[in-house]
Amino acid sequence: MNKRLIILGFLILAISVIGKLLFVAAKNIKVDDFHKSAVIFVVDSSASNQAKLPEQIKYLKSLCSILDPEDEVKILKVSQKSYLIYEGSPSDSTGITKAVNEFTKYDKNDYGTAYGEGLKKAFSHCLTMKKEGYVPAIVVIGDLENEGDVAKQVNWDILPKNVEAVQQYAPDLAMMFVYAHPEKLDLVKETLNPVLGEKKLVIANEQNAQKAQRRFLDAIGR
Repeated sequence: MNKRLIILGFLILAISVIGKLLFVAAKNIKVDDFHKSAVIFVVDSSASNQAKLPEQIKYLKSLCSILDPEDEVKILKVSQKSYLIYEGSPSDSTGITKAVNEFTKYDKNDYGTAYGEGLKKAFSHCLTMKKEGYVPAIVVIGDLENEGDVAKQVNWDILPKNVEAVQQYAPDLAMMFVYAHPEKLDLVKETLNPVLGEKKLVIANEQNAQKAQRRFLDAIGR
């Protein structure tokens, strides 16, 4: 009888110890919080960028494919002027393909590049989506050349101030610039790195664009 009581006591003690260890272990496990993102693409469809556009569209779609279905995507075209051509889930590959094929067609009159106008609209979308609970990000795909109406081009002196204004409400803002010439990307780095920092600013030329996708996911917290 005493032997059974001793064994039972040891079993109860062992179960208690194991239970406590499991409780402590579970308490210390950190679960990664998933935050849905809103990625605003600014795509150059001007005449001067048409040669590279098919490859850049493939890149846009490959980036959408590694986003989460709960994320939100908006696509702004940039040419003579800038406007929204798609918004919805990144997993809607058919909808994205139809939109970019229809609204980025070659037009010999679209020689301008309204990057400034496009970024202004992208910043506005970021602020709206932040209010909706999304982590905002902007991906600029194109050569970053200034052509056409000067008023619609990027003002590199004012751009950092615009980013800082967005950061007041969306401190987690991330930006990526891909497919521009290294000289243009160097200008981006010098201009925005002091504002966004290394982790929130991603730049990559044509040769390194694919490798930059992992860094972009890190920038939006994935």
